[in-house]
Amino acid sequence: MIDTRRLRTLRAVADHGTVTAAAAALHLTPSAVSQQLAALEHEVGHRLLTRDGRGVRLTAVGRILLEHTNEVLAQLERAQAEVAAYASGQEGEITVASFATAISVVLAPAIRELRDKAPDITIKVRDAEGDQALTLLLDEEADIAIAVEYRGAPASGDPRLTRIPLYAEPFDLVLPHDHAPVTRLADLKDEPWIGPYPGNPVHDLLTVACEREGFTPAFTHYSDDFRAVVALIGAGAGVALVPRLALRHLDLSLVTVRAAPGPERRVFAAVRRGAEHHPLLTPLIEALATRTP
Repeated sequence: MIDTRRLRTLRAVADHGTVTAAAAALHLTPSAVSQQLAALEHEVGHRLLTRDGRGVRLTAVGRILLEHTNEVLAQLERAQAEVAAYASGQEGEITVASFATAISVVLAPAIRELRDKAPDITIKVRDAEGDQALTLLLDEEADIAIAVEYRGAPASGDPRLTRIPLYAEPFDLVLPHDHAPVTRLADLKDEPWIGPYPGNPVHDLLTVACEREGFTPAFTHYSDDFRAVVALIGAGAGVALVPRLALRHLDLSLVTVRAAPGPERRVFAAVRRGAEHHPLLTPLIEALATRTP
């Protein structure tokens, strides 16, 4: 009999690439993770992992078992949802991981709506960038993630997740107030750029937008706080592409804002596959899906 706790451990190692990182995500010691993996290998009678540099990777049998693991864990989520539905499920606590702009424009209004419609559901919010939100969801540190499409994001058909599209947001080009007129991004190829740190989905999106124009942006300043980005631009320190909604309520008196053709930030909500019909989650999912900024 295969222990589902060991299957969760296998998936955590596959997601994080090392035993140490998986242990941190699971709140276990590395030795406990190694013991669970060894026990799982004994249960299935095959090696599941092999060393790959400083990390590990799944063997062919490990990859087969991971596919079944995703199905098993999704079915367990469905079972929990049905049991909760049978018991009404209208009272409890859920955790949502989301990046700051989405908290402001879709999550906070949805929470306000649920205070009247589902007052016994308590919602806890964790501010996390789009890539971090998905990690928290898959590590079961959050029940819902609000995230952004980016080059390294899990694919739409990822067997671990169910995704709900929310909105698409254009980027604006933000320039110092006295900057010469710009007609295309390529006009800024020699400028110092300001943007989020590598790993932030917005950094990836704007890098791809510039690469499509034939250049790689030369980042001089880094900040994940768009208020700081706009302040630096106002001081003449560089230029940036900024998601339009992130500019709401900011002081734009020292900068020039122009629409940037092409790039968009596509935002979606995600739950672990099988949990999409959980009665605690569906009211918030429905409220988020009807919020168009």
